[in-house]
Parts: sequence; structure tokens; C-alpha cells
Amino acid sequence: MITISLCMIVKNEEALLARCLDSLKDLMDEIIIVDTGSDDRTKEIAAAYTDKIYDYVWNDDFAAARNFSFSKAGMDYIYCADADEVLDEENRARFRDLKQAMLPEIDIVQMKYAGQLNYNTAYNYDEEYRPKLYKRLRGFYFDGPIHETVVTEPVVFDSDIRILHKPHDSHTDRDLQIFRKTYDTPDAPSMPKRLLSMYAKELFISGTDAHFIDAIPIMTRLLSEDNRSAEELLTISCVLAHAYRVKNDVASFFKYAMKAVVSGSCSEICMELGAHYEACSDFNEAHIWYYNAAFETTPICNIHLGGDEALLALARVFEAVGLSEPAADYRRQAAEWHV
Repeated sequence: MITISLCMIVKNEEALLARCLDSLKDLMDEIIIVDTGSDDRTKEIAAAYTDKIYDYVWNDDFAAARNFSFSKAGMDYIYCADADEVLDEENRARFRDLKQAMLPEIDIVQMKYAGQLNYNTAYNYDEEYRPKLYKRLRGFYFDGPIHETVVTEPVVFDSDIRILHKPHDSHTDRDLQIFRKTYDTPDAPSMPKRLLSMYAKELFISGTDAHFIDAIPIMTRLLSEDNRSAEELLTISCVLAHAYRVKNDVASFFKYAMKAVVSGSCSEICMELGAHYEACSDFNEAHIWYYNAAFETTPICNIHLGGDEALLALARVFEAVGLSEPAADYRRQAAEWHV
């Protein structure tokens, strides 16, 4: 049977940490807690489960903190968890079975991460596979009877373990501040495609108008880069269009709205155009764009903008012109809509 180090980075998690550790403690052979600056009872709670508690000076870099926690591990595998995660009894049993039957050639085990849509997180799906269990020391070996080569791709196993994500509150402000600190400087690095997508999703799902306005210099710089794909240009243009709409800068709003339409269009930009015309009391034009958001395009950042939010917008414009029957029908569709 394999041995497992639990590695966690935490800060001010007194409300959640015990719940998480209670669901994991008897499955782990070692518990490592890296605290990044708590000023509550987090470390006191952690001390009831382990004496391997380390302080780490937070530098707005989750990867660096994760790597530090991994460096303290000593077991065969490392399980990476956040304080807002929970394993229920059914999935604790699955985890125990996995631990007993784990094949030594497996490098990474993926587990289902569930509950994303319940807590306004920056995701458009309720469940996805995520890598959660990692072999601590990976051996390399040759493969092939002739023209042999070293196998470098990890062996990944998709388990049936389902982790419940149950955060206490939103991390939007913290996350978006890190984006600003990292990418809103004259010598900032280019933002990778994956992070650009996550940044835009977090803005559209849980960001405020102020967050969008703060994103203007970052997105303007990214838009000027030569290597951006049409998908990335569409994402950037949608963020800028929303930011300038809430700033009431109509010329800039249409500049980026048209860039988005040319780049491929999506529910987000249709909703932006609909909102503009609704604010102008041009309800016929607003209806056209909201209809396109709901039925003719797909969302790229926030799935609700092509679903219930678009349907509710259609209901509003029908109500504005006194057509209560179609408005009620759209409200019914919105209430019944689900991912």
C-alpha cells in the first residue's frame, strides 16, 4: 500500500480547516500545513492534526507556495488539498480503496472536483477532473524494443473519487489583485492563454464594475500583442467592451464591441450590446442582441450569459414595451434553465 503526504497552503482558514482535515486525517500518512500569514486560529487548529506546520512569507505566487509545501513531503505520493474541500463517506471509502490498490506506475491521479456552480467560482461547469495525487519521486525508464526512448509523459489515472468544493466565501478580490500586481506593470510578462481565460472568466462571473475598469490597461496591452489567437482577441475585446460600457465611454465601447464581433462573436458581446440599447430605451434593438445571446451564439466566459441571464434580459425588454405574455414565458424559461 502506498503512503501519502497531505500538503496544504492556508491563510485564515479557521472556519474551514478542521472540516477538511477531519475528512482526510485517517487517509494520510503525513500532514504538512504551510501557513502564509494567518492572523486567526488557523495554526492552532492545524496543530491538533500535525506538528509539521511551516511559515511561508506570502509573495502573491501560489505556485511558489505549493512548491514549498511539496518540498516538505516525505511519502510515496502527495495529495494536494485546499481548506474548502471535503470528502464525504462514500468518497473516503473510494480513496481508501485507491490507496490499497494503487499501481506503482501511476504518476498522477485525477479526481472529480464538484460543486463549482454553487459558490460563484470562476468556472462554467459543476464538475471536472483535476490532478490531485502526485508521485513524489518519479523514476524514468526506457520504452520500446528498438529505437528505445525515455518515457517522459506521466501515467495519469482518472479515479471515481469526487471531492466536494465548499468554500466559505469568494476569493475574487484576492485573485484579481494578484492578476493586477503581476500583469499591470510596464515590464509585465505576457499572460499565458490559460490565465487569460481564467482572468476573463473571473471578471465575468464574479467581478465588479471596478474590477473591469482596473483590467483596462492589462487587456489593452494584451490586445496589442502579435501572437494572440482569434479566441483570445475575442475574450480580450469582450472584457474591454464591458469595461468601457460601465465607464459610459460609448466610442470605446463600440470600438471593442466591433472587434469582438469580427473576432467571432459570443453571448458575452451580444449581452453587452443588448445592455447598451436597453439603457438607451431602444428595446427593439436590445431584443435582437439579447435573442442572439440566448439562441444564436455561445458563451466563452460565463455560461449564464448564454442562458438564464440572457432569458431574463429578454423578459425585461418585453416588459418594458408592455408585452407581459412573452415576458412571462422567458422568465419561466430562465427559471427552468440549467447547465
